[in-house]
Order: sequence, then C-alpha cells, then structure tokens
Amino acid sequence: MRFSANLGFLWTDLHLPEAILAAGSAGFDAVEFHAPYAFDSAEVAAALSQSSLQVMSLNTSFGDRDGDFGVGAVPGREAEARGYIDQAITYATDIGCPAVHVTAGHTKRAEGCETAYRANLAYAAAEGAKANITILIEPISSDTYHLGCIAQGLETINAVGAPNLKLLVDCFHAWHTEPDLTTAFEEAADHLGHVQFASLPDRHEPDLGVVDYAELLPRIVAMGYTGAFGAEYHP
Repeated sequence: MRFSANLGFLWTDLHLPEAILAAGSAGFDAVEFHAPYAFDSAEVAAALSQSSLQVMSLNTSFGDRDGDFGVGAVPGREAEARGYIDQAITYATDIGCPAVHVTAGHTKRAEGCETAYRANLAYAAAEGAKANITILIEPISSDTYHLGCIAQGLETINAVGAPNLKLLVDCFHAWHTEPDLTTAFEEAADHLGHVQFASLPDRHEPDLGVVDYAELLPRIVAMGYTGAFGAEYHP
C-alpha cells in the first residue's frame, strides 16, 4: 500500500514546496493538494522531483465568493466552473498529477444544480481525457454540499457515462453517511478513483479511533483498488 500526505491538512504551517519536502522526509510515498494555485507549478514540480514523491490529486478552485466550496454544481456559474477546470487540468499536467477533483459547491441539491453539475463534469471528463487525467467527485457529509452520499455520486457518474470520471471516497465522510464502510466500498469499487482516511469520529491520526484501518485498507485493496491512500487528518 502507498500513503499520500494531504497537504491541505498536514504541514499547513509551511509553504507548499516546503510541505512537499517535509512529507518526503516523513516517509510518505505521495502527496495531494487542495488548491495549490498560489504557488508556481514549476516550483511545485521541482519540490516533487527533489523529494521523489508522486502527486495523486488536486482540487479545482473553491471559488471567490463568501461561502464558496466549489462551483461545479452551481447554475449560472458554468463559465467560472469550466475556467477552474481548465486551470486545474493545466496545473495537473504541469506537475504530473493524474487526477483532478471537481468541487461541486453548496447547493442543497436545488432544482437545476444536478443538471449543471453533470454538464460541467462531462466537460471536465472530455478535457481530462485529452491529458490522460481522471476526474474525481467526492460525497461530503454536509447538509448543504451537493453530493451527500455515495449513492448520489454513483448516480452522477453513471449519468455522465465518462470512463475517466471516478469517485473519491473519504472514510471520514462515508462513515457519517453510509451504514457500513466495507459495504460502501464494495458498492463503489467499480468506480473508485481515490481513497482518503482519518480516525473516526475526530479526524485525527488514523491509528486511533473506532475504525480499524489495518483491517479495512487491505480489504479495499482486495476489491481491486490500486491507488494511494490519502492521509487527510488534523494532526
């Protein structure tokens, strides 16, 4: 198994290139980012090369308005969403990142939001395919975020029908929304693009808490998952 340091949670006191080096020194196999766009991609690529780390994923920009957490499913902001998608794919290409997570935003699944989301994801998948990049979507345990559970994510993936559109499953969120984590991963296995984990219920170091990852993570691998496991926790 390979482990990826999520630098949106870990080493947040350091500038991103320094955080990449810290992750390498700590023994991680890879890193992943939230929104790295404040840093020049060449500088980030140099730090990745120096640390010999892979980068697994990055997010599209969250948006520039108060309360934004992505705009991928927000009607009326399609041009902005596609601009963020283009930005993310370009940045990912520059640093050798194989996956882009399109952040959906807080919509409460209002009328028209899923239609906008699917159209933007179809665009992202088509553009990503040109660069051999996987597009990820993530269910988040929130009353307002557009995707709230794995079933909704799978419905969206099946509706868009793009082979490079995959599910990002964060164990922290899935534990709050799914009856059972093992069953949830079995249901998502055919469309699983990335996995993140942390202790539950407090989202700290993953060797603590109520979920035994020494048992769960090998099960996920046995289901056919070949990617890295993203450590997305508050130290």
